[in-house]
Amino acid sequence: MTCSGCQNKVEGLLSKVDGVEKVSIDLAKGTANIEMAKHIPTVTLKIALADYPKYQLSEVVNPAPVFSTDNEDEKKSWFEIYKPILLIFAYITVTSLIAALSGDHFNLVTGMRIFMAGFFIIFSFFKMLNLNGFADSYSMYDIVAKKFRSWGYIYPFIELFLGLGYAANLQPDIINYITLVVMSVSIIGVLQSVLNKRKIRCACLGAVFNLPMSTVTIIEDALMIAMSVTMLIIMQ
Repeated sequence: MTCSGCQNKVEGLLSKVDGVEKVSIDLAKGTANIEMAKHIPTVTLKIALADYPKYQLSEVVNPAPVFSTDNEDEKKSWFEIYKPILLIFAYITVTSLIAALSGDHFNLVTGMRIFMAGFFIIFSFFKMLNLNGFADSYSMYDIVAKKFRSWGYIYPFIELFLGLGYAANLQPDIINYITLVVMSVSIIGVLQSVLNKRKIRCACLGAVFNLPMSTVTIIEDALMIAMSVTMLIIMQ
């Protein structure tokens, strides 16, 4: 494999095998490290890839046991791991505050509207850089994408539509209701993954950045839900 799309696909397929807790693929070395809650025969893992013959898997026997469990993410600080998403939120927040303060008084609704516009447009951009990679990652935990993989291809366009809707202040009631429904459904899969302590990749920034699923993802979705509800209440 040479691309992150294939990497995400194989990680997603192997993660669905009962007993698999984490799958980490090293593209440079051509190896996959699989953490299991119980022993899983190699043949079972091969069956998981049977529908995709271009992906082949064979067991590597190490000459000596390896006891180290460190990986790159564990060596990084919390800030280093989430730096991309923190920078995005900082940029959007500053832009939103400028917009909210541009009138005679601080306009909370304008600030939230610009924040949500920036959030959805930027996040949809990163997802569209690799739609296949995003769809593969998203199907690992989203309750809709698990059953209908096509939802992973549709979702980035829904985010783009919502972002443009907020930017143009187009039918705010309808846009906020759509946001409330879409993000409420999205957060269910995130909560399940975090509460079950599944070590999988978050698809919030598509396949561009390797961000682990965590409470940061919950906060991200919950913030959009809270803002859409707040705007619906204020505009009544």
